[in-house]
Amino acid sequence: MNKRFYFSVLAGVCLAVLVSACKQNDNVDPQDALEFKHIRVLVTDEKTTDVSLINPRTGEVLVQQARFPMAATYAMQSGRYGILVHRADNLVQAFDTGLENHGDHVDVKGTPKWAAITSDGKLPTHFKSKGNELIIFNDGDGTLDIAQETDFHNVGAKMTRISAGNAAHHGAMTKFDNGLYAITEKDGSVAGTLPERVKVIDAGGKQVYASTVQTKGIHGNASDGKVALFGSSGGILVVDANGRQRLIAHPADFGTAWFGTILEGNGVFVGYTAAMGAYLIDVANSKVTPVVASKDIMQCKVDYSGNQLVVLLHSGEVQVYDLKTNKLLRSAVVIAATDKAETQKPQLEATSKYLYITQPKTGQILQIETANMANKKTIKVSATPYRLSVVGVESNADH
Repeated sequence: MNKRFYFSVLAGVCLAVLVSACKQNDNVDPQDALEFKHIRVLVTDEKTTDVSLINPRTGEVLVQQARFPMAATYAMQSGRYGILVHRADNLVQAFDTGLENHGDHVDVKGTPKWAAITSDGKLPTHFKSKGNELIIFNDGDGTLDIAQETDFHNVGAKMTRISAGNAAHHGAMTKFDNGLYAITEKDGSVAGTLPERVKVIDAGGKQVYASTVQTKGIHGNASDGKVALFGSSGGILVVDANGRQRLIAHPADFGTAWFGTILEGNGVFVGYTAAMGAYLIDVANSKVTPVVASKDIMQCKVDYSGNQLVVLLHSGEVQVYDLKTNKLLRSAVVIAATDKAETQKPQLEATSKYLYITQPKTGQILQIETANMANKKTIKVSATPYRLSVVGVESNADH
C-alpha cells in the first residue's frame, strides 16, 4: 500500500511538473510570435515566369516557373492550392503546396509542385472557391469552368465547362451552400462589357431562378453560401439562394460612386470603392456603415482568418479593423507614400498574425507583424513581384 501510494504521489508530482513546464514553455516560446508553421505566401512576377513560394516562418523561398508572367494569384478555400490565372493567355494553373488541412492538424503531402489540371477558357478572369471546388468565369464567352481538387493531379485533366447561355461579358459568379450558382448575365441594356443582371443556375448550366432585378452595371461580388452580394451602380444587388433579389441603397452622399469590390469574412460583408472608402454592409437590415471613409485607399483586404479588415493607404499607413465590431485595432505608417499615378503599386495580403506587401521596385516582400508593426523584415523574391496570395493553414499542428 505504502509503495503504491509512493509511486502514485511521485507520478502525480511528475505530471504536475511536466504540465507546469509546458505552460511555462508556452508562455516564453520564442516561436509564438512567428507566422503559423503551415502558412505560405505565393508570389507571381510582372516580367518573368518566376513564382516564389515563401515559408514566412523560416524565410525560405522556393522558386518555380509558371507558363506565363503577370499572373493573378488566388487561394483555394481549402488552403492547399494556389491558383494562377493568366487572363491574356487563356490559361489557369494550380500550384500544390502539399499542405492538407485535417481540422486538428495539417498533413504534408509530398513536396510543393504544379498540379496537372489546367483550363483553356477564353479570357479567364473571375475566381471563386467553394470548399474543394475551383470556379472560374471566362469573360471571352460567359462560361464557367469548374474542377474538384480530387482531380487536380489527374494527368491531362481539364476543368469542366458550364455554358449558361451567356453572351461574352466581364462577369462574376458565386456558389451557394445548396449547390446552385449565382452568375451574371448581359442583356445589352447598358453599353460596355459590364453585365446588368444575375440569374441562378444548376451545375449543368440550366436556369433555376431568373433575374428579377435589372441594374446599370455590375462588378465585384462575394457570398457566405446563403446570400450573394454583387456591386452595382444602382445599389448593392442581394441574391438569395432561393432566387429572391433586391437592392440595398448606397449611402446618400455617394452620388455616382458605387462598390466595385465586395469582400466577405465569416459572414460579414464589406463594400469598397476608391471614390469613397470601405463600408460594412448589413444585409439583414439593409444598412451600410463606414469603416474607412477615405479616397486615399490603395488596397483593401479581408485577412486570411476572415476576422480583420486591412486597409493600406497611398500615404503608406496601414489600418487593421475588427470586422465584428468595426473597431480600429492598430495603425502605423509601414511603407513610403505611393503616387496614385504609379503603374505597379504595392499589393497587400494578410494573415491574423502578419501583413505581406509587395515591393515592386526592389524585388521584395515586406513582412510586418500585425501586433507590433515596428517588427518588420524583407524577403527577397523575383525582380518585379506582381501579385501575391496567402495559402496554407493558420496552424502549427502536425499529424
